Amino acid sequence: MSLRHALLGLLAHGPASGYDLTRAFDGSIGRYAWQAGHSRIYPELAKMAEAGQVVVEETGPRGRKTYALTADGHTELRRWMLHWPEQTSVRDETVLRMFLVQSLEPDDARKLLEGIAAHCAAEIENLRPVMEADDAEHTPGDPLPFGRLAGEYGLRQYEAVHGWALWSLERLGSAQPATRA
Repeated sequence: MSLRHALLGLLAHGPASGYDLTRAFDGSIGRYAWQAGHSRIYPELAKMAEAGQVVVEETGPRGRKTYALTADGHTELRRWMLHWPEQTSVRDETVLRMFLVQSLEPDDARKLLEGIAAHCAAEIENLRPVMEADDAEHTPGDPLPFGRLAGEYGLRQYEAVHGWALWSLERLGSAQPATRA
C-alpha cells in the first residue's frame, strides 16, 4: 500500500484540501491503518497532480488548494483495490512477534500475551459502542457511513486476536520451556 492509494481513496468520497486530508490521517485512519503527516501528504498530492490523478479544483484566498479525483485517479484506485492482496514483500511486525513469542522465557511470554489480550479487550470495549451507534443511526438502503466497513473489520480483528491470546495463554500454561540451541 502507499500513501498515494490512501489519498486516492479519501478523495473518492469528495474533494478535500491537504489540511482536510491531514486531519483524516490524524483520526481513525492514522490510528488503525496508515500514518502520514502533512510533510508527506502535500508532496504526494503534488506528485499525484503531476501524474494526472488529481486536479486542483479550487484555490482559496490564502493559497489553500482543494483537490479532486480525476478519472485516471479513480482508475488507479480501482486497479489497486481489485488486485488484492498485492504484496511484493511482507513486513508485519506484529506477526513476526507472534512467531517469536516462544523465544521468550515462559513468564515473559505470558506477560506479553496478557498485555495483548488486555489491549484487545480495551479496544473491543471502545469500538463496539461506536459500531452499534453507527448501526442504530443507519437507515437500511442508505450508504454506510465512511469507515463503517473498516470499523467492523477492526472490531472482528481485535476479537480474533483477543481469542488467540487467551488460547495461547492456555497452551503456555502446560508447555515446557523452549530449549535453546
